[in-house]
Amino acid sequence: MEMTNASDETAPFVHESSGRLRGRRIVVTGAASGIARCTAQLFQQEGASLTLLDRDATGLAKTCGETGGHGFQVDITDETAVADAVEKGASAMGGIDGIVNAAGIMLRGSVLDVPAATWRQVLDINLTGAYVIIRSCLPWMMREPAGTIVNIASAQGLLPNAPNYTAYAASKGGVVNLTRALAAELAPKIRVNSICPGMVDTPMADGVRANLSSYALHRLGSPIEIARAILFLTASDSSYVTGAALAADGGRSFH
Repeated sequence: MEMTNASDETAPFVHESSGRLRGRRIVVTGAASGIARCTAQLFQQEGASLTLLDRDATGLAKTCGETGGHGFQVDITDETAVADAVEKGASAMGGIDGIVNAAGIMLRGSVLDVPAATWRQVLDINLTGAYVIIRSCLPWMMREPAGTIVNIASAQGLLPNAPNYTAYAASKGGVVNLTRALAAELAPKIRVNSICPGMVDTPMADGVRANLSSYALHRLGSPIEIARAILFLTASDSSYVTGAALAADGGRSFH
């Protein structure tokens, strides 16, 4: 397995394709950077057509240039804007049969430091945003014989044992349970799973690096390691997997 330095936000990695997503049409949120950018690169190399969403127009344009994806600058909490972007993306791709919900924010602060307005912002982006994307894409996905949804949660959503991340942990715990509820609701046509990363070497981790002594592997993850797990849950390799919360956290916690 070949990797670039995970902190390099300029060049795509090299991947030997096996065509596992050939013919798939997938919406990826948060595509301007980090895990989602790496996932978009990997999915394109595996044959997928992509609709890429992000608020960051500059980063989004770079990812679109690397992958040939159809990019739309959008706030994922804006239902009208999301519906318009999804409509345009689906029309360009000829439909939608997959989603990767990777857009999110991480905010550090104790309960006394984080006002309710900020709490709502974290939940709006990390949890409600995923719901809005899914709700907008589902009419398209239901036209297809099968589909997949992968939501990016967090190890904090499984085991919130780090202080001062209450809002973030609550939002990601919500993503885990949203995933489980939708897996039951949308089966057997659409499989719904979540990935729960530990600390990954992306811009989101800047300034909040974990104490790696709590990680069995004693290192940060790289975006490509998480992207490959997302690929597994999107491809037919995982055809008997739904409702899962896959911990890709370097042994921060065991499940």
